[in-house]
Amino acid sequence: MKTDWIRKVVLALVIPAVIVLVWLYATTYTSIPGGILPSIPDVGQTFLEMLRSGQLKEDLFVSMSRVLKGYLISAVLGIFLGSLIGMYRPVKELFVPIITVIRQIPMIAWIPLIILWCGIGEASKVVIIVLVAFFQILVNTQSGIERTPGGYLEVARLYKLGRWQTFVKVYLPHAIPQILVGLRLGLGGSWMAVVAAELIAATSGIGYRMSSARSNMQSDVVIVCMIVVGIVGVLMDKGIGMIFEALTPWRRIEQAQRKEG
Repeated sequence: MKTDWIRKVVLALVIPAVIVLVWLYATTYTSIPGGILPSIPDVGQTFLEMLRSGQLKEDLFVSMSRVLKGYLISAVLGIFLGSLIGMYRPVKELFVPIITVIRQIPMIAWIPLIILWCGIGEASKVVIIVLVAFFQILVNTQSGIERTPGGYLEVARLYKLGRWQTFVKVYLPHAIPQILVGLRLGLGGSWMAVVAAELIAATSGIGYRMSSARSNMQSDVVIVCMIVVGIVGVLMDKGIGMIFEALTPWRRIEQAQRKEG
């Protein structure tokens, strides 16, 4: 088990190590201007300066607060409507066609229209996040609800369970793993959406900082922000993954049984 873990870590570090070596070579032995590709020490110095000034912390706080607002709204709406679509055929026939059409429109195409409607303030960022995360949560919730075995529903009818009891005791327990997948994807989508929205129209946030640095030819700041965005995204994904594993301990048992089998 320990050897397998070490192998995974080593393999995961191969490509980052190659990127760093190429970066070192390019900034040391070629004539690439520092404004295009700054050296690793310069990027490290810029990171420390942004950390000391509190600028990075402030930008992250603004972006994370936007993500939290949009994600919570998406989770509530996505689970609610996804459950209705999965449980009731008329609701599915009513909503699925228009949802399918809207999902085909790239998120970036919505940004100009949303900015026209909501301006460049907080509302536009939250709407963009909701638009991205909502569909991921909805589709996975619908899928989990629809996969509930018919035999379970027959038992619920025999016991004369009401609609709410059937949802809580039959549909929801079976759909939880799929719902959690949607919530995890939705969180990742929310983080990417807020950065994209801030890049285009914002006066604060990590995406705005990247856009401002690009305009001022501060490539070191852009790279720092990119690295921070990637690290925060990974931490968010791992964190929510650990929470979901704690909420679904039976899945670990199932995975262990599959490995043994």
